[in-house]
Amino acid sequence: MRSAINAPCPMNGPIKRCDWASGDPIYIKYHDTEWGVPVHDDRKLFEFLLLEGAQAGLSWLTVLRKRENYRKAFDMFDPEKVASYGKSKIRSILSDSGIIRNRLKVVAAVSNAQAFLRIKKEFGSFDSYIWGFVGNKTIRNSWEDVSQIPPRSRESEAMSIDMRRRGFKFVGSTICYAHMQATGMVNDHIMSCFRYKQL
Repeated sequence: MRSAINAPCPMNGPIKRCDWASGDPIYIKYHDTEWGVPVHDDRKLFEFLLLEGAQAGLSWLTVLRKRENYRKAFDMFDPEKVASYGKSKIRSILSDSGIIRNRLKVVAAVSNAQAFLRIKKEFGSFDSYIWGFVGNKTIRNSWEDVSQIPPRSRESEAMSIDMRRRGFKFVGSTICYAHMQATGMVNDHIMSCFRYKQL
């Protein structure tokens, strides 16, 4: 798997990024090293599912700023541990000011972990299941401007329907598309962005 941490940057001239990746260093680092990089590690895929569910109705930057707190609160995104959380653990998490304290989202993280494990058992890995929606190959788009990037796709619609059927929560088509973008199932860097040709 391609390393997301050591992604090369242009050496000459100004660096052109997608327009949304500006201002906050956390956003820039995420854009330059993670967004759009194909992910096939089950725990990492679960991390993005949990964080994207937490993000619903909020900005992604808000979630990225709390990411380290989420790692601590949710046992480094270990799906087996999260799936076993009971009422006392949920109460403890909801008392943590370092995360987004929304009961529905925290409870959904637990039930999603349980659904995640069921899929793992059925398909051998969550990776095998989720990448099946794109034929196990990154969809490479050719956008000239961020305004062209859609909020959802045919693939994300199919993913959302199937995941909800399997018991997942906070997996609407838009959230599923965000998951596809984050994990490299789709390359939505604009063509002038330095990362577009690297992925």
